[in-house]
Amino acid sequence: MGRQRHGKRVISNSSKDGSDSVPLGKEDKKKDIANSILHRKEKKKKLDIAKVFINISIGLCIFSLIWFFYAIYMRSYMARRIITPHPSPKILDANSTSPAVSPHLFWGSYRPQVYFGMKTRSPKSVVTGMMWMRQFGGMDVNLRHTCEQGDGLLSYGWLMHDGVNFGIQEIRDTDFTLTTEFVKRQGGEQGGDWTWRITAKQQSPAPQAPVISLMFYVAADSQGSLQAHIEERNRLGSVTGSSEELGQFKITFRKPSAGESTTAKYASYNHLNTVSPGLEKLTDIVKNSLSGRFVYNPPSGEKRYYIAVDTYKPPPQQQQQRGESRKESDFVVHQVTMQTPFQIEVLFESASFRDRPNQLAAEVLTEELEKLKYAFDAKFEETFGLHRKGYTPAQIKFSKAALSNMLGGMGYFYGQSAVQSKYNEYPLAYPEGPLFTAVPSRSFFPRGFLWDEGFHQLLINKWDPQITRESLAHWLDMINVEGWIPREQILDDEARSKVPVEFIVQRNENANPPTLFLALQKLIVGFAAKGVAVDKDTKAFLKRLFPRLQTWFEWYNTTQAGPIPNSYRWRGRDKDTNLFLNPKTLTSGLDDYPRASHPSQDERHVDLHCWMALASGIMADVAKLLGEPHHEYEKTHQILSDNSVLEELHWSEQLKTFADYGNHTQSVALQREKVYVPPGQPRHQFLTARLVRSVRKAPKLQYVNSLGYVSLFPFLLQILRPDSPKLEHILKDMRDDQKLWTQYGLRSLSKSDPLFMKRNTEHDAPYWRGPIWININYLAVRALHYYANTEGPYKEKSASLYQELRTNIIENVYRQYMETGYIWEQYNDSTGRGQGSHPFTGWSALCVLMMAEQY
Repeated sequence: MGRQRHGKRVISNSSKDGSDSVPLGKEDKKKDIANSILHRKEKKKKLDIAKVFINISIGLCIFSLIWFFYAIYMRSYMARRIITPHPSPKILDANSTSPAVSPHLFWGSYRPQVYFGMKTRSPKSVVTGMMWMRQFGGMDVNLRHTCEQGDGLLSYGWLMHDGVNFGIQEIRDTDFTLTTEFVKRQGGEQGGDWTWRITAKQQSPAPQAPVISLMFYVAADSQGSLQAHIEERNRLGSVTGSSEELGQFKITFRKPSAGESTTAKYASYNHLNTVSPGLEKLTDIVKNSLSGRFVYNPPSGEKRYYIAVDTYKPPPQQQQQRGESRKESDFVVHQVTMQTPFQIEVLFESASFRDRPNQLAAEVLTEELEKLKYAFDAKFEETFGLHRKGYTPAQIKFSKAALSNMLGGMGYFYGQSAVQSKYNEYPLAYPEGPLFTAVPSRSFFPRGFLWDEGFHQLLINKWDPQITRESLAHWLDMINVEGWIPREQILDDEARSKVPVEFIVQRNENANPPTLFLALQKLIVGFAAKGVAVDKDTKAFLKRLFPRLQTWFEWYNTTQAGPIPNSYRWRGRDKDTNLFLNPKTLTSGLDDYPRASHPSQDERHVDLHCWMALASGIMADVAKLLGEPHHEYEKTHQILSDNSVLEELHWSEQLKTFADYGNHTQSVALQREKVYVPPGQPRHQFLTARLVRSVRKAPKLQYVNSLGYVSLFPFLLQILRPDSPKLEHILKDMRDDQKLWTQYGLRSLSKSDPLFMKRNTEHDAPYWRGPIWININYLAVRALHYYANTEGPYKEKSASLYQELRTNIIENVYRQYMETGYIWEQYNDSTGRGQGSHPFTGWSALCVLMMAEQY
């Protein structure tokens, strides 16, 4: 059979009852084809939509991954910015403090934290210093080394110090006085020679003169080596050594003499030759090496056991850690024990000083000291003219001491700050760097503070502008790529040992008043005011300074901007409002001065507005002198100095004063929190009730009704026009003894303010809530001098207040110095008594400029 041939295909439908199907018509066939096509299209459409969704999902995943890695990169980038140095060249060359470039400033008393010591301006300097203790005073070892208020010295401080070549200091202990003198001599390639002379005299009328041990030491700081040379049994005659900066050197300990004569005197000698893990450990090492087994046996007198250095015995804990600690460095101590009066000299001689004419000792040293003292006196009178103004010899001696303590408080520090931003989970180490700066207080604040330094340099600039330039350059070389400078410079372990742990980490959202602009203003004001071309050296200095200055200004102008145009707000206020009567604003420099009771982003701070007005004007002046674009700075200065803008933002018509603005209530108080003690339970097992803040009336946005230093800033920084009616209100408030006026200076907060002399916490005594501060009083005297010498309706009133306020401040600071032996951090508004840290010859030394009427 052949294959069956296929005919046309017949499509049939079977009926439900099983009857034969009826062939489809043409229309039905078309419908069926259309349905089939539609079905395929819908299926394809669904597939297309699915593909779109898949593609979108893939795209989102890729975008998410890109964003994730970008976010990680950006967070890492932002986290690193805080420790990224500024890209512009450093103002100071790397070798600017070396003996080759700056030999006259290489050695100095750059260790303000110790009573007497010297070091070089180098990162790892060999350091020298002196400790002492009184013998036979009982069981307590009263070792003196680092400046401590707890030592209870009657007084200590520099009587003369020229900042470069020599210094004379007097230290008054309980019943004896130590006079420490040093003289430097230039020569060789490694910084030259220097000599110390220490003179000890009995201070009390006791029949038995005190026996004192002086301990002279030399310590390497992780590099260099020292060799002790023993003479005559146990007497350390000299130490030789070498280091990278100093080359070969020799330190000679001359035998003591009886007082200022050359007659030899009986002395007992001891020495210690050991190692140290760090400069902050030197006091502990000496204390842990002391022994009472030695006999003091003068030819005429009884034998007595005395305390002296013997063998260093580390505490058990330190013995365990010695293998893990930092590199240990040589540490040598020479102890001399003898009865007052006596005099002893220590000589440092550089091996590179080959053509030395003679030793800087004995009569040669005396002669050199007399020359330097004469030169100091002549320069002081030429600079400040106090003798011509009719001041007494005692007042002039006081003013010389104030200046000398500022210069003798210059320190050279090297190391890294601990810093943190909001992008860092943990603190980071800031780039290593040096800092040449004055310090506010040798005992309590022996390190650099940003807002203090501008005031310090106002005085130093009058004496030695080169030191001011170096200090400004060191500070601005600390700036990072963001334009931020850590406000408190805690650079090494020695500095960290003096700071509570909660203040060590510096945060990059926090500012400090930009007072360096005050010092910069003094540097350029002559050129800008007279339209005189800037000299070559100054112009070169400003050119190197300018890129960093620009970034610094821009950082303030952006990070500290306020909630509305032309307003500013300090960041970094205390956040735990429950514990503070008024949350502190440490960043403003005025710590506990009353601000808005409830910190918020709505705040506007009048003092910061005025600082920015000052800074923008100086930026414009510097830019003009350098031929740089200055219009933006000038425009900013004009807006911020516009008295109508200032009044709109900060003038309280109700209070008739300039004020901060923020979320504020005056109805706050500290009270004991309630602690629930279950019945029958002993109370001592529960936490002691703390003092916490009670808010009796809800805060609202308003002007902060506190009259004090902050209210005066438009006047203090001379932003107010001389014809401004607001000036009348300020002068009236200043002179009101129920508000700011006292016979000792202007108090920091009005006597009628609810927070006047109120504690801020259980443990925080009032700080800027009444006491008199010399830096702000200096600005007030300076401003009065300006308005008294500028035409306006308040010229005579300003002149009268100027004379009165200036006299009150000078007389009180001088009187307290004569009574207590110290210049103080602040002064009591009721009695004028000095209080707080002492000596405080940072900005409190500005009384010298007030005496000289140099502003």
